[in-house]
Amino acid sequence: MHYYIEAIKKYAVFKGRSSRKQYWMFVLFNFIISLVLVLVEVLLGIDSNSVLSNIYSMAVLIPSIAIGVRRMHDLDKSGWFLLIPIYNFILTLTKGTEGDNEYGSGTN
Repeated sequence: MHYYIEAIKKYAVFKGRSSRKQYWMFVLFNFIISLVLVLVEVLLGIDSNSVLSNIYSMAVLIPSIAIGVRRMHDLDKSGWFLLIPIYNFILTLTKGTEGDNEYGSGTN
């Protein structure tokens, strides 16, 4: 949960680096929260518009992009690599650059 909160605190910070663990813990907690919101909507009988999960998705859109960009920076790649669908997934699974790179220190 610490990594999720840290990513939310860095709401629109596109500079710096995020480790593989930071990125995937954010993705995991994001998925769990989305799942809980959908279950709440189903239990409350809210129409298929998914109001709660849509609001949540919009709220975490910028932090999701920001942590993705920082993850690409950890690999010494430009944030624009997020736009390449399969390749960016492979990059998120790859170990980051050890030590410093042009995007900052490797001690995240």
